Amino acid sequence: MVTILDNRDKGAAPRHPEKAHRPDSPVLPKPAWIRVRAAGSPEYARTREIVRENGLHTVCEEAGCPNIGECWEKRHATMMIMGDTCTRACAFCNVRTGMPLPLDEGEPERVAEAVAKLGLEHVVITSVDRDDLVDGGARHFAAVIAAIRQAAPETTVEILTPDFLRKNGALEIVVEARPDVFNHNLETVPGLYLKIRPGARYFHSLRLLQKVKELDPTMFTKSGIMVGLGEQREEVLQLMDDLRTAEVDFLTIGQYLQPSRKHAEVKRYVPPEEFDAYKRTALAKGFLLVSSSPMTRSSYHAGDDFARLRQARFRQHATA
Repeated sequence: MVTILDNRDKGAAPRHPEKAHRPDSPVLPKPAWIRVRAAGSPEYARTREIVRENGLHTVCEEAGCPNIGECWEKRHATMMIMGDTCTRACAFCNVRTGMPLPLDEGEPERVAEAVAKLGLEHVVITSVDRDDLVDGGARHFAAVIAAIRQAAPETTVEILTPDFLRKNGALEIVVEARPDVFNHNLETVPGLYLKIRPGARYFHSLRLLQKVKELDPTMFTKSGIMVGLGEQREEVLQLMDDLRTAEVDFLTIGQYLQPSRKHAEVKRYVPPEEFDAYKRTALAKGFLLVSSSPMTRSSYHAGDDFARLRQARFRQHATA
């Protein structure tokens, strides 16, 4: 059951009303390897200006991504469509929760205009969850993809979608729009779903990724997880096997960072050598590409990774 909280018309409502009365979680001191580049370069400012001019939201800002300084300096902004308010309440996420506003029908064209202005070779489009919509926002995703194809035909499009839980036919609409990469994150191991991702279902998300390949075997699929939430190594390895059974091409693994004391706590900071070990294991299991490091995020270096993903498929076919 998904609970939708209506916090409109209440003045300065808390960003996460469902978390407001929770006890504060402990905060572990960050180790030396958790370091990010400070924001503030001229190119960062220009990226922000283009986002603002077009009235857009980015997951970089809304989710408090630690890599925003580096990515925006390169004009790599991940657009977050369908508003800034999510109908889920995941324990790890910093995106605002509550009852969203109606869809903005002019958003697809403004996203496409921003992509063209930024001169992006590759763009990542994500969204909040929209359980309030009959199709979960699938048609809006399709409209954004179509608008980008028209305004910036040379730009490749990667989408990071919600799970479309109980939205029959939604996935088919999105796949028919032909994104270059279909990404849906499992986020964590199944044993932590009830605590970390209570509005979602692990095997539904897994089946979503599998069905993309059934609908279009040529489409690249991608999924990501966070570590440091209390998962065990054996659980991560089983998750890798589950994703390979679903024929997922690309796996990302990054360190969970706690947005506030009201969010799920960081149980441990996974050292870089463990991320390297996860990468070696995942590649041995058959993923075409693996990005695994403390600062890895779904859209971090997505354009460069897409080029490597295509090269990996070419090599795979050449040796088949």
